[in-house]
Amino acid sequence: MHMKTRRTFIKQSLLGAGALMTCSSFGLPVSQDPDIRISLAEWSFHRALETGKMDHLDFPSVAKNKYGISAVEYVNGFFGGSKMDFQTAAKDKTYLNELLKRSQDAGVYNHLLMCDDEGPLSSTKEKERLESVENHKKWIEAAKILGCLTVRVNLHGEGAAEERKKASIDALTRLGEFAKPMRINVVVENHGSITSNAEWLADVMKQVGRDNVGTLPDFGNFCISHPWGTIQEGCTEMFDIYRGVQLLLPFAKGVSAKSYDFDKNGEQPLIDYKRLISIIKASGFKGYIGIEYEGINQPEEEGVRNTINLLKRYL
Repeated sequence: MHMKTRRTFIKQSLLGAGALMTCSSFGLPVSQDPDIRISLAEWSFHRALETGKMDHLDFPSVAKNKYGISAVEYVNGFFGGSKMDFQTAAKDKTYLNELLKRSQDAGVYNHLLMCDDEGPLSSTKEKERLESVENHKKWIEAAKILGCLTVRVNLHGEGAAEERKKASIDALTRLGEFAKPMRINVVVENHGSITSNAEWLADVMKQVGRDNVGTLPDFGNFCISHPWGTIQEGCTEMFDIYRGVQLLLPFAKGVSAKSYDFDKNGEQPLIDYKRLISIIKASGFKGYIGIEYEGINQPEEEGVRNTINLLKRYL
């Protein structure tokens, strides 16, 4: 399909399907269910990107040409590569348009942009929290240029759970209002500390109550005692993974299929993928499940391919 015609078709499809609620119109299906698609998170290659073996601008073509995946999830920290810092890259329209061109040339949909290191959105200190809100806005604007439907943020901060909840509601309401005219979703990932408590995060969503603010349930990030929530390093306090995903799915505008090192049967020793996929299908979720490989001892390419096969097995 000619690119201009394709963009017109995509825009019309999104408008007709209520894009702020779901995002099932793009990507290659991997099952008989056309409402569940696969995307690929850039963090799966963080080792290659950090060592310069892969360039951020090449990620869309890698996703499509090496793995047959036509929807991607970017990580803001990799923008700019070695040429400029990521915060400068967020405002550099030449750079953003080059990334957009490369994704279009590869036939890849820019689905989601993960935003880290822009301040604590759940800070109980108003000045600090509002500065963080402002810092995140440039990434929402960058997402608009790239054609992303969704921006993922974190609710990091310090203080008592209830005070952080009030702060989170304030910050997400402000970001949701900012993103609404651009038809962009703002989503929160369970990502360590109190945010890995799915009951707490679900209540935040209920109180925000905006149709473009939601969650990105991550299979592995339910370790409350670990700063970033990963279960791979072990943790002393952990929220139940399966109940957690179930609680966050009603607000989900995407799902993060976290994976770690695989066993000899191609399964995840720490995560029951079959059970999780059953929960997702039973919920009626429609949208993208994003592969995010984070293994330590196995090559990233191998980990991504194994995750694709695991999702295909149970989808």
